[in-house]
Amino acid sequence: MTKETSSPDEVAARIAEAARRANAEAEARRAAELLHPLPKEKGGPKGPEPTRYGDWERKGIISDF
Repeated sequence: MTKETSSPDEVAARIAEAARRANAEAEARRAAELLHPLPKEKGGPKGPEPTRYGDWERKGIISDF
């Protein structure tokens, strides 16, 4: 059978296999991140991340992104 005439069961099986591969790849990336954590930022802002809210304040001056 060609891709144009694949049965719904064959399509579902291909999708399920692709999902299993994607989950395995994601799990491998998560495991690699745990082995190599990023260093802590030095001299960064205190408190919540200001860029999360769309602006940045430094020495009383605010700039919007």
